[in-house]
Amino acid sequence: MLLVGRSLWQPHQVPALVRAGYEAITLDGPERADEIASLVGELGIGPCRLVGFSAGARLVQEVLARHPEVCTQAVLLATRGRPDPVGDAMLAAERAFRASGVELPPEYQAFLQAALHLAPGTRQQPELVLDWLDLFEAAARSGSAPLAPDPGTGFGDQLAALAGVSVPVLVVGFQHDTVVRPQLGREVAAALPRGRYAEIEGCGHYGALEQPAALNGALLEFFGEPQR
Repeated sequence: MLLVGRSLWQPHQVPALVRAGYEAITLDGPERADEIASLVGELGIGPCRLVGFSAGARLVQEVLARHPEVCTQAVLLATRGRPDPVGDAMLAAERAFRASGVELPPEYQAFLQAALHLAPGTRQQPELVLDWLDLFEAAARSGSAPLAPDPGTGFGDQLAALAGVSVPVLVVGFQHDTVVRPQLGREVAAALPRGRYAEIEGCGHYGALEQPAALNGALLEFFGEPQR
């Protein structure tokens, strides 16, 4: 299977999938659905399962709509199917920040990451949130963590196109996600003929890291179902 999106799969999802007998290939790029479809062919793994996170999930949605032949099952994490004023404002702000050339101190980047991406319950646990702040600060110092989610390529409304998708799709929302509100994921699941929605509690946008066991359980249960 291909896992598309942020480089957050390696600590928890890839090991769980491999232990369950799956081959998991992670993909930070490309940025176009056509390129993903071509890559599936080049790797000789199609049709296959596709998993996407945030902007990567919206790319997978486009693959489902335009290249249904390359996919047998799909999972969409923290996704949306239409423009959202808050999300669009955040992405516009991120683009403006990147274009400005301003470099924030790593400590401040870490604070913003925690404020944007972690659940309230996590932020209320001093030892736990200090570990997260250390992780975010180290990533900021190494240049491996952006201030906010990848702005992607500017997706329009995909909901109508999803009505023609015939494969089973699991849409996963994260309870306290302020970057992509869970309601937006529910809309995507409702638009898919064979879509279903699951919500992981006690986590924000980085639910794959914050509640990995719950997410891995949902993935493995879905992938283990008979395909028809």
